[in-house]
Amino acid sequence: MNDHYLEDLEPGRRWTTGSVTIDADAIKAFARSYDRQPFHLDEEAAEATFFRGLAASGWQVAALSMGLLTENGVPFAWGIVGAGGEISWPRPTRPGDTLTVHVEVVDVTRSRSRPDRGIATVRNETRNQNGEVVQILVAKLVVPARRPAEATA
Repeated sequence: MNDHYLEDLEPGRRWTTGSVTIDADAIKAFARSYDRQPFHLDEEAAEATFFRGLAASGWQVAALSMGLLTENGVPFAWGIVGAGGEISWPRPTRPGDTLTVHVEVVDVTRSRSRPDRGIATVRNETRNQNGEVVQILVAKLVVPARRPAEATA
């Protein structure tokens, strides 16, 4: 099934994306453009920081996770349309880490005022090659209620 609708979802439904490996050059390039902190830019300087070594920006991990979700993750009919969420990074992402996103539907709620849609609450865990969680995103997503053919029947 290529497009998921609210009617296809139930709590406990799971998906896993493909993977991406991050290297030191990519971490530094992202940091030069978006997050100019020493623990993202320079291995030597990073040793003396909270992270005790080079670490990817959390925002880079979020962007990589979104890329995995949109490329081969959960194909919702309207795309991944966010309506809010909460994000955390329980451990740093390091050069050489291979990231995969594990998605679980937590809740499904039909809209009372807009019967053509609803909210799916999903928990996305981005894990490294050792299965360690490097990012948790609990997101509320706007999802169409049902397939158009069934909507007119």
